[in-house]
Amino acid sequence: MIASEPSTAPEVHTTMAYKNPLTPSTSVLTAQPAGLSSDLEAFIQSERFPCTGAKSALRLHQVSLVEGGDFRSDECDAHIHAVLGRFGRELNPGSMPFKTLVCGFRRGSIMDEKTFETALWARLQRLHEIDRQRGVPWAANVSPDPASPDFGISINGVAYFVIGLHPGASRAARRFCRPALVFNSHDQFEQLRADGRYQALQKVIRQKELDANGSINPMIGTHGQRKQAAQYSGRQVGDDWTCPFQFKAPTSA
Repeated sequence: MIASEPSTAPEVHTTMAYKNPLTPSTSVLTAQPAGLSSDLEAFIQSERFPCTGAKSALRLHQVSLVEGGDFRSDECDAHIHAVLGRFGRELNPGSMPFKTLVCGFRRGSIMDEKTFETALWARLQRLHEIDRQRGVPWAANVSPDPASPDFGISINGVAYFVIGLHPGASRAARRFCRPALVFNSHDQFEQLRADGRYQALQKVIRQKELDANGSINPMIGTHGQRKQAAQYSGRQVGDDWTCPFQFKAPTSA
C-alpha cells in the first residue's frame, strides 16, 4: 500500500529480475521494462519516503507494476484498464498483506504540479469512459461525486484511492523520477480502519514525513473525513478547488 494513486495494446512482457522484491507476475510494457521496477524499489526504500505500509508491501512482494507509455497520451488506456481489471479481481480486502498496483509512465519533460494534476484527472476520466461504454456500474461502496469525502475512483467496478507521483512534486514523498499513479484498494483502507490499524499506521507515517520533509503534507487528511479527490495529485489546493472529473452513467451493456 502506497499512501502518502490504445486500440492495439503494446506487446507485454512479464519477465523481471526476480531478485527485485516487486511482484514477478507483473505486466510490464516493452518500453524500459527493467527501469520502472528498479526506480520504484529505490524510491520506496529511500529515507524521504514515509509510508511504512509501502515498504512492507515491497518487502512482501505485494507491489505490482505496469508501464503505461507517455503520461499525457491515451495510447495505453485500454491496456492499463485491462491490467487494473485483472488486479481488481485478485484483491481480497480481508487478507494480509495488502496489495498495490503502480502504473509508471515514460520519463519525459518535468511537469509542474498543475500540469500533472490536469493530466492525472484526464487519465482517470478516460479510464472511467471505458467503463461507461462497457456498461460497468460505479463501485457501490464509494461516491462518484469527487466533492464528497466518500469519493473513490471506480475502475472495472472496484474502488481505488489514487496517489500521484512525479518529478515536479513539491514534496519529497511525491517526487518520483517519472510520472506514476498508485492504485490502492478503497476496501483495504476500510479494513485497516475496521481493524483499528489505520490510526497507528497514520501516526507512524506522519512522524516519518515530519522527520524527512520538515512538515506534514497539509493535503493529507484522515481517510473518509475530507475530500479524497483533492489528495490524488499531491498539489496543495484550497477549499475552493473543483475536481475536473465528471461521473457519467454507464451506457446500456
